[in-house]
Amino acid sequence: MAETAFNAAEFKGRKIGRVLTKMGKVTREQVHEALEVQKTRKVPLGKLLEELGYCTAKDISAGLAAQAGMEFVDLTGFEPPAEAIEVIPSETAQAYQIIPIEYIAQGKRLKVALKGADNFQAVDDLRLLMGFNVEAVVTEPASIDQLLAKHYSKQEAIVDLVGAMATNEKFKGLENRGDSIDLDELKGAAEDNQVVKLLNLVLLQAIKDRASDIHFEPFEAEFKMRYRIDGVLYEMVPPPKHLGPAITSRIKVMSNLDIAERRMPQDGRIELTVGGRPVDLRVAVLPTIYGESVVMRVLDRSNVQLKLDRIGFREDDLEKFRKLIGKPNGIVVVTGPTGSGKTTTLYAALAELNDIETKILTAEDPVEYDIDGLCQCQVNESLGLTFAKCLRSFLRQDPDIILVGEIRDGETAQIAVQASLTGHLVLTTLHTNDAPSSVVRLIDLGMEPFLLTATIEGVCAQRLVRTVCSKCKEMYQPSEEELMELQLRPADVRGKKFFRGKGCDNCHGSGYRGRMALFELMVMDDEMRELIMKEASTAVLRDHARKRGMRTLRECGLLAIFEGQTTIDEVVRETIMED
Repeated sequence: MAETAFNAAEFKGRKIGRVLTKMGKVTREQVHEALEVQKTRKVPLGKLLEELGYCTAKDISAGLAAQAGMEFVDLTGFEPPAEAIEVIPSETAQAYQIIPIEYIAQGKRLKVALKGADNFQAVDDLRLLMGFNVEAVVTEPASIDQLLAKHYSKQEAIVDLVGAMATNEKFKGLENRGDSIDLDELKGAAEDNQVVKLLNLVLLQAIKDRASDIHFEPFEAEFKMRYRIDGVLYEMVPPPKHLGPAITSRIKVMSNLDIAERRMPQDGRIELTVGGRPVDLRVAVLPTIYGESVVMRVLDRSNVQLKLDRIGFREDDLEKFRKLIGKPNGIVVVTGPTGSGKTTTLYAALAELNDIETKILTAEDPVEYDIDGLCQCQVNESLGLTFAKCLRSFLRQDPDIILVGEIRDGETAQIAVQASLTGHLVLTTLHTNDAPSSVVRLIDLGMEPFLLTATIEGVCAQRLVRTVCSKCKEMYQPSEEELMELQLRPADVRGKKFFRGKGCDNCHGSGYRGRMALFELMVMDDEMRELIMKEASTAVLRDHARKRGMRTLRECGLLAIFEGQTTIDEVVRETIMED
């Protein structure tokens, strides 16, 4: 392994042409010639010097490393030591495109080679994920590709690692110890390379499979690891039960929580960048009778579509919804059960409304995505910072648009009404089964019907259904029993096509991959307001809304079935038949 013979620190921050000249790779005349060419071609200077034949790709890599104040090493013919390869799992090396070149167990010191100086996030994540003291150097991308293919081509399976840990005597001492585990022993287990490696594999696998949540659950006889993909939980190979405290403690270390506290719930956060994508992990620890249960919510910011025309609205509904959120004041409610995509819809609306002339304030519990241009406030009930308290302060902050994460009580509803009556647009969520029943729910929370009719502009109910996997999609003829579940007769579906997934590796054998939203959009009009004033039932409100063009969740689901996007089972599971 040949290292650079110059002091990289002296080149830090200098222009690449100057760095390469100082390193003796090019002359000043050659740099000036490349700069002249650059005036007509928008190509990086290093690339131009390489094209002109004045230096090599290796020289450019060394120059860019020096520019960042990093060392460049030549890994031609280099063989990484076995102990260094051993500590980095295959998935981690592949995800971050790195090669470990030296490992000293004393002090967990690890030296890694990167493809470029701009991959500093890999260094931060290795420190956080695996607890190493990392030193990074830069090498040629081709060398890293070569070494990855040689040493990390075999993907390490979770099942192999779990098997190896089951026989490891070191962890046997944690078995059946309950709360009597010594704190130093727990810290030692949490920092053990095998525990770190296992958790790493689980996290990377879950992110790769687009999981929304990862569950670590202690039971009387076992410790389960499960993750939720497209709303359905899948079980991973369970590690031995006595590894539970070590895994839980490792998660707590990564999210800066107190590992000595095992009797109270705790919440934390881990920020990673996996494969160049920013991923937030929200950690919730809950004490149970058999130990601590941990759930990690995966917020993959690159995976979420924060555009109104990308979240599944049909053309007519999209137009209506845009009109609603374009109003200068009033309340727009998005309703549905937990995990039905309400927050994503509201964020997409705010992303569209977010411009330099608009002041937007949000009160959320928790703040799920950080969006530039929004003033986001985290509700903290334990400190007395409730939605109502946030909302009161918001009115003194001169906002144009306010997002209230959820209307949970009469006080919050009341202040939301006041905000909308004083010229603000308020976006919020509720937990109800459909759009018309939101009216009854708000009255139930203590909102006066006359105030409700004066402020509510529209209600959007939504559900998420799984979409048919595109790789194993097949046409089929549903049975009469299946059609009956949708209250359809064979005559009603003559000429219609139905699809389902056979099950393949792409969809883990489920026949589904990804989810889509079904929407039910109820827009207020004068007659609807009159019906609310007369305290009409939900059924009457629904009938009126349908006459005025509202498509129910079930009807929206039927359209998705006929278009081959989802299945009868999914729509029946997520929507109810209207009376």
